[in-house]
Amino acid sequence: MAYSFERPENFAGALLTPAEMGAADAQAGDGAALMQAAGRAVARAILQRIRPTRTLVLAGPGRNGGDGHVAASYLARAGWHVRVKSPGEATLDNVARAGLVIDALFGAGLSRDLDAHCTALLRTAKRLVAIDVPSGLDGATGQVRGFAPQAEFTVTFVRKKPGHLLYPGRGLCGEVLLRDIGMPDEIIAGLAPRCWENSPALFTLPPRAPTGHKYGSGEVTLLSGTLPGAARLAAMAARRAGAGMVSIAAPDAAALPEAGIMLRREPLAELLQDQRRQNWVVGPGLGIDAAGPALAALLAAGDRHIVADADALTACAGAPERLRGVTVITPHEGEFTRLFGPIGPDRLGAARAAAARIGAVLVLKGPDTIIAAPDGEAVINANAPPWLATGGTGDVLAGLIAALLARGMAPFAAACAGVWLHGAAATKIGPGLLAEDLPDQLGPLAQG
Repeated sequence: MAYSFERPENFAGALLTPAEMGAADAQAGDGAALMQAAGRAVARAILQRIRPTRTLVLAGPGRNGGDGHVAASYLARAGWHVRVKSPGEATLDNVARAGLVIDALFGAGLSRDLDAHCTALLRTAKRLVAIDVPSGLDGATGQVRGFAPQAEFTVTFVRKKPGHLLYPGRGLCGEVLLRDIGMPDEIIAGLAPRCWENSPALFTLPPRAPTGHKYGSGEVTLLSGTLPGAARLAAMAARRAGAGMVSIAAPDAAALPEAGIMLRREPLAELLQDQRRQNWVVGPGLGIDAAGPALAALLAAGDRHIVADADALTACAGAPERLRGVTVITPHEGEFTRLFGPIGPDRLGAARAAAARIGAVLVLKGPDTIIAAPDGEAVINANAPPWLATGGTGDVLAGLIAALLARGMAPFAAACAGVWLHGAAATKIGPGLLAEDLPDQLGPLAQG
């Protein structure tokens, strides 16, 4: 089964770990030129956004501190009152008197918790701009090592890091300004990065053929229980996302689904005889007791795309191997924990390990949704607005991904596209969103 997606030629959108960024710096050769470019970029960002004020640069011993020294020199040339202090030289009074603190202490490569003195200095800052990441933030995981300050904005270089997109790091960074400092693209390509920021650059939506027919765009079948509300949401999303035929299989359903969605009352075993039914959504509205046997039957039939969510995941709690053979699973954090155990501080690593364990694409839903493939490729999504966190939106996502699979997208690409489109539709709707609003907005966005 193909899990491929489209890797941009210049590796734009790649997310580099601190170790990978260190390797790139080492290969680049002229570190002084890169440091000059980085410091100049920081100064320009500040000059564009902040009026002149008494400024203190807290400069650590490494490259991050060097960037801070260069930024200070450019600000001084612009007429700013700037002082540079090492952690050992700086006092709380120095920080308290500054209108702006530039955090150039440690950057993303810090491998220990901040000490008490540095923590106190950063806590005292009234207004702070960070170079690379706020000190104390793990650039690989987005987690905080003891303490990390809140930045108004963060200036980083070459490529973003996972910690810029993963919470709580994303919130602490403020606006992230990515600046080019002349790192050759071939050095980034040589690192073979395996993590990306989600965007349409990673996928192409399949076009609709002028002479196509409804089964040419694929068929999606959703299994449901006696109250198919969740399945109906998923089905509406699948229709709007371009699936040619959408059915809800609910033998005991009390009501018909929406117009245009077929209701099938046949037993699952009979439906599985129809070879046109290659794309299934199992879980939303099905019921935990029914989900386990239904999932087992789908897997036994073989050679199907299966999107597993909600009750199908809960039915496999503590036994994730029962999901081996599905195409995509879409757990939120609670469902993930019931399946695989506690996530721990490294959400990205946990998602990758879980995807490898079951051999399926995993969508770990949240404000920083992670899409992980079994081979270790991973994508972090950053376009989902906070109002997407409401009941039923996960059902919409499951139906959306199933429709993209039905249209012929590879599983990993379909998951990346589905998550991005989901966020884009929610952003278009705005605050007050209901899950029922999403399918209509998906229509124009999801067409190739």
